[in-house]
Amino acid sequence: MNLYEGFELLIMLVLTGLIMVITTIATWHLTKEVWYLVMSSQIDASNMPAFQEVFGNIFTVIIALEFKSSLRISLSHSRDVVRVRTIVLIALLAVSRKFIILDLHEVRPAEMLAFSAAVLALGVVYWLIREQDIRVATGKGELIAQAPVPPVKTDE
Repeated sequence: MNLYEGFELLIMLVLTGLIMVITTIATWHLTKEVWYLVMSSQIDASNMPAFQEVFGNIFTVIIALEFKSSLRISLSHSRDVVRVRTIVLIALLAVSRKFIILDLHEVRPAEMLAFSAAVLALGVVYWLIREQDIRVATGKGELIAQAPVPPVKTDE
């Protein structure tokens, strides 16, 4: 391992620790918020802002966990970069979170169009990356399938 790889590993470990702390704090706040809503009987279908806030916070925790997962994969596989598919997935989660917490009475049509275009573009990119991964995996599978099979010993 050279100096830069050691530096990269150190940064990844620090980021992993920070994300763990942030995720723990966000989960704690979410738990307290849900507990308060349940105990104060404010959790009902007519309280839309409360639902939006709770589900927005749930998505925040999910996004943090996805970041942590992408760093863990990078550390365990010694990859130089985080996979693009993971970054696109995190972006999709973030835009989906924004859709959940949007107040439809206050959002302008241009903003809604921009968010919709972002989701569509990210979805297409995610699909293209997934298709490429499938083609690469299938290509490798075909190469393995075409490899000569070793002879099987029989007890005759």
